[in-house]
Amino acid sequence: MAKFAVILVLLVLAILLCGVLALSSGAVLSDWRLAFSWWLPLSTQPFTELQLTVVTELRLPRLLLGLMVGAVLAQAGCAMQTLCRNPLADPSLIGIAGGAAMLALLVIAMGPQLGLTGHYWVSAAAFSGALITSLLVYQLSRSSNGVNVATLLLCGVAINALAAAVIGLLSFYASDDALRLMSFWQMGSLAAVTWQPLPLAFLSLGLCSALLWYRRKALNLLLLGEQQARYLGVNVRRLKRELIVLVALGVGAAVALTGIIGFIGLVIPHIARLLVGAAIPRLMPVAMLLGALVLALADWLARMALPPAELPIGIITALLGAPFFLYLLLEQKRRLYA
Repeated sequence: MAKFAVILVLLVLAILLCGVLALSSGAVLSDWRLAFSWWLPLSTQPFTELQLTVVTELRLPRLLLGLMVGAVLAQAGCAMQTLCRNPLADPSLIGIAGGAAMLALLVIAMGPQLGLTGHYWVSAAAFSGALITSLLVYQLSRSSNGVNVATLLLCGVAINALAAAVIGLLSFYASDDALRLMSFWQMGSLAAVTWQPLPLAFLSLGLCSALLWYRRKALNLLLLGEQQARYLGVNVRRLKRELIVLVALGVGAAVALTGIIGFIGLVIPHIARLLVGAAIPRLMPVAMLLGALVLALADWLARMALPPAELPIGIITALLGAPFFLYLLLEQKRRLYA
C-alpha cells in the first residue's frame, strides 16, 4: 500500500511539472513564470496581454483536455483488457475509433458539398460514428447468454476493415486540401482546442470516468473469470453492456475532440500493471494518471519538436509506445521460454 501511495504522489508531481512545462514553453514565448500568470491578479501581472492570451486561450485549454483525454483513454484500455481478458485489447479493438473516423472523414471530404463545414460538424460526426458503431457491435455480439466476447472482437475487426475501406475510398475522391486535413485528423492533435467545447467534453469524459471507477469492484471480480464473478454476485451480462457503452462514450468523445491517438489505451495499462499489479482499484488510478502524464508530455513534444511547425500528437505517442510495446512482447516471450 505504501508503494501504491508513493507512485500516486510521484505521478501527481510529474503531472504538475509537465503542466508547468507545457504552459511556460512554446515555439513563440518561453518563460517559466508564464505557468503561474493565469491566476495572478491583473495589478501584479509582469506580462503583456499577448503573453497572457497565449497562455490562457491556447496552452491552458489544450493542457486540460490532454490530461482528461489521456486519463480516459488509459482507463478505457484497462476496462477493455479486463472485459476481453486479453492484454492486447484496446478501446479501438471493437471498432469504436474506426467508426468515429469514418464519419468524421466523410464530413471532412464531402462536407463542403453538403454544407457541413467547421470543426463542430467533424466532432459531431465522430461522436455519432462512435455511438453507432458501439450499438451495432453490441447488437451483433449479443446472445441469450449476454455479450459474447469472441463475437465482439470479430465484429470489431470487421468494422475496422470496413471503415478502412470507406476511408480509402474517401481519400481517393477527396480534394487535395481535404486529403491533407483528413491525414492530419487521423494522426490526432490538440492544436484546435478552445474553451468552447471543453464544458461538454469534460461532462462526457468525466461521466465515463466516474462510472467506470464506480464499477471497479465488479471489474476486479471479472478478472477471475465470468463464472467466478457470477458466483460472487456480479451481474456479468449487465456489466458487459455497461462497459461497452461507457467505453464508447469516453473514446467517442476523445476521438471527436482530438482525432485518433493510438497506443495510450494499449500500452499505458501495461506500464501501470508492471508498477502496481493487476488489481483494478490500484491499476485504474495509476493508469489514469500515467495516461494523462504521457499525453500531456507528448503534446508538449509535438509543439517543441519542429518549431514553429507542430507535429501530430499521434506520431509522438506511436514513437513512444511502439518500442515499449515490442519490449513487453519480447519480455513475455523470454519468460515463456525460460
